[in-house]
Amino acid sequence: MNLARASSIELAEALAAQHPGDAQGVEIAVCPPSVYLDAVRQALGDSAVRLGGQDMYPASNGAFTGEISSAMLLDLGCHYVILGHSERRALMGETDEQVNRKTRAALENGLTPIVCLGESLDQRESGKTREVVSGQFENSLAGLDEAGISRIVIAYEPVWAIGTGKVATPEQAEAVHDDLRKMLENRYNTEVAERVQLLYGGSVKPGNAADLLAQPNVDGALVGGASLKADDFSGIIQAASELATQ
Repeated sequence: MNLARASSIELAEALAAQHPGDAQGVEIAVCPPSVYLDAVRQALGDSAVRLGGQDMYPASNGAFTGEISSAMLLDLGCHYVILGHSERRALMGETDEQVNRKTRAALENGLTPIVCLGESLDQRESGKTREVVSGQFENSLAGLDEAGISRIVIAYEPVWAIGTGKVATPEQAEAVHDDLRKMLENRYNTEVAERVQLLYGGSVKPGNAADLLAQPNVDGALVGGASLKADDFSGIIQAASELATQ
């Protein structure tokens, strides 16, 4: 729930001006609050920046007051939808099973789900990172065939590094991403595992983006606070672009 309508439009216009066409091998998306999706879509115009929602309800329509459906997101021009973000898991009590239902609904209706996984500080300090992330992977993405999983983006976001200023070291991020790649390979095959994009989310900034994105299994970033300032967000995009064109 960041930025008002005017500042959301201003940010979108700045990003659109900086990235009017091909972004040199980098995919860019913004996921504003649902009430500003249409305004942001218009501000982005025909730029390289795509649009996404922050969440969705699994039903296509009906009496679900206050919710937003995949059909509505598509109608507003969305390509992506974030699902299972740590804040929704922690504050709204979302379960892996609910995330799984949303993921299936998103795929069925043509959206690309960005499914979030990650452990808390207590879980990391007690050595349960692999157990927690593996459980979320198995349950949040249960029952998906090769075609389905190939259309999903997975975001590893260590809860202890979100909005705290703490950042997983490149080695810590890579270790979990490598585990996720192996989970995909074990469930499916090497080709599918390499096809799925793995994002890192957790206090990514222009100053640390290059080191994080240079890791072999880190394909991109799910950017939080730094996405609220056009210059900071573009700095991260630039770091990704330089790596992609090397």
